[in-house]
Amino acid sequence: MPVYEYRCDDCGVFEAMMPMHAFANPCDCPDCGQSAPRVLFSVPHISGMSSSTRYAHETNERAADSPKRSSHGPGCSCCGGGAKKKSKTLYRPDGTKSFPTKRPWMISH
Repeated sequence: MPVYEYRCDDCGVFEAMMPMHAFANPCDCPDCGQSAPRVLFSVPHISGMSSSTRYAHETNERAADSPKRSSHGPGCSCCGGGAKKKSKTLYRPDGTKSFPTKRPWMISH
C-alpha cells in the first residue's frame, strides 16, 4: 500500500498509508483529528516490499525486446554465445579466397 504525505494546518506534515484509489482524498490528522489535504513533498513509495520482490516486479515489467544485461564483455564464453565458430572460408597465399562448402559452382571475387 502506498505511503502518502498530508499537511495539517495545526500539526504540520505527516505520512499515512492509503489505498491507491483514495490517493486524492484528504486524511484525518493522527494528532488532532482535523482533515488534512494531500501534499507532494516527495515521491510516493511502496512500503513493506522486500528488495527481492521489487526486483521480481522490475524484471516482469521489463519489455521482452529490451537487451539483456551481462557483467561480462562481448564474446564471453560463459554467457556470450560460446566460442567463435571456425570459418569455412579458404584463404590462399595469393590473397584469394574460396568457400569450398558453399555453392561450388559460383566464382569467388
